[in-house]
Amino acid sequence: MAVIKASSSDIDILARLMRAEAEGDGELGMLNAGNVMVNRVRANCLDFENIRSIPDMAYQSPGGFEAVQKSYFYQQARERDRKLARRMVNGERVNPAEFALWFFRPDGPCPAEWWGQWNSGRYKAHCFYTPLASDCEEVYNTF
Repeated sequence: MAVIKASSSDIDILARLMRAEAEGDGELGMLNAGNVMVNRVRANCLDFENIRSIPDMAYQSPGGFEAVQKSYFYQQARERDRKLARRMVNGERVNPAEFALWFFRPDGPCPAEWWGQWNSGRYKAHCFYTPLASDCEEVYNTF
């Protein structure tokens, strides 16, 4: 059962964004990035108030993803990537991005805190950051 609404066009956007942001980290890396992306649509808090759709999330400015400014994002979605995107829309969660709303790729180790948010772990090149429940209870809700 889907945890967010997603048309086939939305799945393509999510698939392209997951690939553009984390393809170098393999499928699990793309799933971690996708987890953050779906969490941003689900959570109505912090930097993501009124982000209610995949296009809202993908093209959010400021605070969105750099990949949408690069030509690689605009290449056609691959079926393999669509399958990963559907897994995220259907509510799969992966660690360390299970409840994360942010990630980035540092040159060195993951900072313990980034823009006031706490590190929930690293997967390959990316560090993931999770809000406190008191700041964003919605991201911790089960579905």
